[in-house]
Amino acid sequence: MELGANEVAVIGFIVLFALMLLRVPVGMAMGLVGVSGFGYLVGGTPALKMVGQTSMRTVTDYTFGVIPMFLLMGAFVSRSGMSRELFHAANKFVGHFRGGLGIATIAACAGFAAISGSSVATAATFSTVAYPEMRQYRYPQAFSTGVIAAGGTLGAMFPPSIVLAVYGLITQQDIGKLFMAGILPGLLAVSMYMATITIIGAVRPRYLPAAPRSPWRERLNGLRDVWAPLLLFVFVIGGLYGGLFTPTEAGGVGAAGAFLIGVARGRLSREDVLASLLQATRTAAAVFTILIGAILFGYFLTITQTPQKVTEFVTSLGLGRYGVLALIMLMYLVLGCLMDAMAMIILTIPIIFPVITTLGFDPVWFGVIIVMTVELGLIHPPVGMNVFVIKTVVQDVNFSTIFYGVIPFVITDIIRLAILIAFPTLALYVPNHM
Repeated sequence: MELGANEVAVIGFIVLFALMLLRVPVGMAMGLVGVSGFGYLVGGTPALKMVGQTSMRTVTDYTFGVIPMFLLMGAFVSRSGMSRELFHAANKFVGHFRGGLGIATIAACAGFAAISGSSVATAATFSTVAYPEMRQYRYPQAFSTGVIAAGGTLGAMFPPSIVLAVYGLITQQDIGKLFMAGILPGLLAVSMYMATITIIGAVRPRYLPAAPRSPWRERLNGLRDVWAPLLLFVFVIGGLYGGLFTPTEAGGVGAAGAFLIGVARGRLSREDVLASLLQATRTAAAVFTILIGAILFGYFLTITQTPQKVTEFVTSLGLGRYGVLALIMLMYLVLGCLMDAMAMIILTIPIIFPVITTLGFDPVWFGVIIVMTVELGLIHPPVGMNVFVIKTVVQDVNFSTIFYGVIPFVITDIIRLAILIAFPTLALYVPNHM
């Protein structure tokens, strides 16, 4: 008995999730299901040709070059020690406040996120930079790890965000506009995290200690040390905003700038450069594998008309625009317990995006909203990627302690999502004025 498109689509999704549960890499699983399903419905020869053409087109596409370039920039930045300078500079100014080291960590995470674009890299870096400092001043373990986990999520919000870039590639949106759309929501996130720490310090004054006040000479010396990341950020993002660079060119300029600054300051040895190239290549290969798998799976979805059918079903539920949006966001929070941010975006956006455009939501605004929701999945229990990263680096703390520490920041993130849904202008103001 020959199966119809609907039956093949359902079987395809069941097999996909079964493969993922068996720990098959997401890109491989999506590619396998996509090619097999497409081959069953259309024929084996077209399916095999599709594999070769898709793979070659993806790895040679100029637009996709934005991913390895920004990954390389982030690797150079990590190796050259800019994260430590950002933390120490912020600590000189706010460390003497109650909970000041937590505020300094958020500020430094934001600065590092703005030149690395990776949530996991931000969390891993500040687990080694900020955690020992906070423990030295007797900050509780839960608070220290919770702040770092929350601060790590800023990596996907500030440009150059790899997750936003992948969203733009999948939905064919302007990546430069998506980067610009993340700036104000990112600043809102930083402000609300800092306010959360301040409130914790005010409500429980004995819970958070304060570091000694630094003299103004040390503060100014600390500011002098952050010229490198500031120059890099202004050059790359200023060039994007001013129309001097395309996103791919900005990635190349950023990687070259990070390399030159690191070498000029004597912070990048030959071993560091080789390690950075290897790290960026490995990560880019993993991302491209997922992208190729997603594109192959997308062809399978197209041939079965799954996105159109999902759109018809969801819009017929009578929930209204914001009811459907709430349902989608709830789905992402649940998926956050099962997979990482990149996998969620790549797996679901080809199905969800037609629903959003049909309902009349702005695709750039939706990109920011979904990235924020996905990043919330990185810290909320029972599974959070940033929590696992911190646990790997800080081995003397257990998972329950870290999750207890992130609870106030999860609440803050939910409030921030509500604000951005109520006021879309926060995300759209900057890209609309480019």
